[in-house]
Amino acid sequence: GIDEAIEFLDTGSIRLLELDGDSERIDTLGADAAADYVLVTTLAEQLTALRESAATSLGALVTAELAALAMPDASLVVEIEGRDDVTSTGNDLVKILLQPHAGAEPRPLGRGASGGELSRVMLAIEVVINATDPVPTFVFDEVDAGVGGAAAIEIGRRLARLAETAQVIVVTHLAQVAAFAGNHLSVVKDSDGSVTASSVRQLIGDDRAAEMARLLSGLPDSKSGLEHARELMALAQRVEIC
Repeated sequence: GIDEAIEFLDTGSIRLLELDGDSERIDTLGADAAADYVLVTTLAEQLTALRESAATSLGALVTAELAALAMPDASLVVEIEGRDDVTSTGNDLVKILLQPHAGAEPRPLGRGASGGELSRVMLAIEVVINATDPVPTFVFDEVDAGVGGAAAIEIGRRLARLAETAQVIVVTHLAQVAAFAGNHLSVVKDSDGSVTASSVRQLIGDDRAAEMARLLSGLPDSKSGLEHARELMALAQRVEIC
C-alpha cells in the first residue's frame, strides 16, 4: 500500500546515505580504534607499574606477618608477568607464590603450602590488606593447624585485630585462639543411631572456662586446668591487638 511505499522511501533513503558514506565512516572508525588502542596500552602500562610497586610492598608486609605465625623462614612472593593480549584488567598475569625457606624455589600457593600453612598465609594477607580493602565477613577453618603456644596466641591476636572492623568466624581447637573470641560458641555433634544433628551453644562465665580447660588438658573439671583457662582468657584481654 501507499503507507508501505512511503516507509520504504524513508528507510531506503537513510540506508542509501549510510552506504554512500561507508568509506568515510570506516576511516573515522579506524582512527578511533587506533586512538583507543594507544590509550588502552598506556593505561595498561600504568597499571603494570602500580602492580609491581604493590607486589613488592605486599610481599614484604605479608612475609613479616608470617614470621609471627609460626612460619619464620617463609616468604610471600608476588610475581607480575606480561601477557600477549590486553584484557579488561590489563595485560598482566599476577602470581602469588610461597617460598618456604631461603634458597627454595617459590611455588604457587596451591602446590607449595599445606592446609595449615595456606590458612596462615591467607590470614597474613587479610591482616595486611584489611586496612585498605575491608570485607564484611571472614571465615577461618583450622587456621591454627600445626601450631601452639606463643604462635597460637599471635594467631588469636591477629584474628582479634581483624574482628575490630569485620565479622570473623573461626573454627578452632586451640584454647590460645579461642581465648580471643568475643562470642565463644560450642558446636557438638549428637547421634541417636539413625539421625546425626549438631547443636550450638554460647559459652559464658564458668561454662566458657570449663570448655577452655577441656581444650587445654581434656579435663573440663580440673582445678589447675580451670586456673590456666582463666589466666589465658585474662591474658587475651590484656594483649594489645593492634
